[in-house]
Amino acid sequence: MTNEEFIAQNKNADVHALALGKVPTGINLHYCLRQIEGWQKAQQKLPSWAKTEGIIYPVRLSIEQCSSEQTALYKQKLVARLLPENRQRMVDLTGGFGIDFSCLAQLFDEADYVEQNKQLCETAHHNFPLLGLSKARVHNKTCEEYIDGMGLFSLIYLDPSRRDAAGRKMVALSDCTPDIEILQDKLLDHATMTIVKLSPMLDIQDTLRRLPNVNEVHVVSVNGECKEMLLVLCREKRNVIFHCTNIAAQTQTFSTEKRETEPLIASRLERYLYEPNASILKAGVQNALCQTYNVGKLHPFSHLFTSPHFIKDFPGRAFVIEDYCGFAKKDIKVMLAGIIQCNLTIRNFPSTVTELRKRLKLREGGDDYLFATTLGDGSHALLRCRFPH
Repeated sequence: MTNEEFIAQNKNADVHALALGKVPTGINLHYCLRQIEGWQKAQQKLPSWAKTEGIIYPVRLSIEQCSSEQTALYKQKLVARLLPENRQRMVDLTGGFGIDFSCLAQLFDEADYVEQNKQLCETAHHNFPLLGLSKARVHNKTCEEYIDGMGLFSLIYLDPSRRDAAGRKMVALSDCTPDIEILQDKLLDHATMTIVKLSPMLDIQDTLRRLPNVNEVHVVSVNGECKEMLLVLCREKRNVIFHCTNIAAQTQTFSTEKRETEPLIASRLERYLYEPNASILKAGVQNALCQTYNVGKLHPFSHLFTSPHFIKDFPGRAFVIEDYCGFAKKDIKVMLAGIIQCNLTIRNFPSTVTELRKRLKLREGGDDYLFATTLGDGSHALLRCRFPH
């Protein structure tokens, strides 16, 4: 039996059980387990790769760190919009497993993949032709080695490593490898546009101060979970536009230049409650929702909004407020009569979800949603809500 036959026969098997079982003679078990585990992870994260016969998967860390196919396709659409023509050459200076590169390279006449890890380069050499990227050129170099001798590009893409030598996650811009702050002048000299993927944990305001040529900031979430931040750098400096996207069954995007705008504080609770998605909260542009959607904010720091009208395209979740009360025991008892479970959210409230759930004696789940928050007058309130029908 060959390695390929063993992999094909055990694609859906438990890799831990396989590792402990009897192995046929001549099988490279370490390699086979890596391929089986990689394919299993790719089914959810990289569906088109999983459907492609012959793809070789790298070590687990490379798959965990790589972009999902959903976010890679988002970048592809972004570049197609920003560079509608003259897409001659692109380079990915931190190639990794090549997910982002494979999507972006499809838009360009020439595409260069740069990666310092020799094994990843060998994997890329094997995989790219299978993905229809026969024009891709693979360079086993560091970003710094390649950049000194490179020419002009339509696009430079980078996804700096956010782990130190011990494998610990790093979030400061200066801790990433390569250091974009040091390289930014070279990047601007060699490309019409540079896109940098960074951790959503990064401080946006500090990052913009260190990288003054950022024209767009994209904060991308998938199904409500914030995944990555993209910076678009250009030689010509413009006002920064923030794009906050949640990729889901119905993808939502909110764009604004107004990050420092003052909120409109609601004088009272209306019929509907609105909770912005994670991308908006991370970008810090929630106050701009007031003007765009004509909603009032419950409190400057509560990040919840209210309106008498249902807003179908609000970038986040919408609820009907069925009842609300303060935190007097009698009022809470009346409002929660008959309710034994709920989905509990804390927004600008002096308690944790665990502490408050224990105090209210409510199990998790069900159709009721409780929001513990602070109102514009400084009082604490408990809001009982449900999704609109």
